[in-house]
Amino acid sequence: MGNWSTSLSRNGSAKGKLLPAEFFAPCTLEVARALLGKLLVVRSGAAEVMARIVETEAYRGDDPASHSSRGRTPRTSIMFGPPGRAYVYFIYGMYEMLNFVTEPEGLPGAVLIRAAEPLAGEELMRRRRPTARSSRDLTSGPGKLCQALGIRLSHNGQPLQGPRLEVRDDGYQPGPVSCSPRVGINAGQERFWRFFLTGHPFVSRARENALARSWRAGPRREVLSP
Repeated sequence: MGNWSTSLSRNGSAKGKLLPAEFFAPCTLEVARALLGKLLVVRSGAAEVMARIVETEAYRGDDPASHSSRGRTPRTSIMFGPPGRAYVYFIYGMYEMLNFVTEPEGLPGAVLIRAAEPLAGEELMRRRRPTARSSRDLTSGPGKLCQALGIRLSHNGQPLQGPRLEVRDDGYQPGPVSCSPRVGINAGQERFWRFFLTGHPFVSRARENALARSWRAGPRREVLSP
């Protein structure tokens, strides 16, 4: 398990540089891992909140668990690009889900942002999630995260270079990364396409954690099927 602490994970919390749309254009699995440790900034009027991404999931067009697996539809057309935009959808009649569109335009792909650590605007996050029992409970799951950060369906299609949404790199160097099957899917369970910072306290407590293994960079086949 990683040796994480709040003080460690808050180091370098200055906003850093804005990630261009080109950052999101490579293979979805590469982007899902590269997003760990990056900053997500959400603005609503004069209010701003910021969190560090600690858990992601990858979804591609050749993936039976992906919304785009059956081709382009009015709902999924955004997954076909261009990259570097938000894909937001509603689930269970109560939660928004925030995804980042990936891959070159014409190839469907998206990364689901599953969990993050609050860094700025926590008081506003608590007002948005009054039932949260702790800082960890604010953003340790994709539905919680969207509630706390104020993500709405109106964010669908918004660019990730502002003004409402930004993804930034402040130079933070994450520790070990784990991968596991994705959470809550029935198809594609053999694909270890969920990535998270090993042992980080803000990672969601999913049963798939018991199946996790260490991720290491290597040939593409190892990334696809660890």
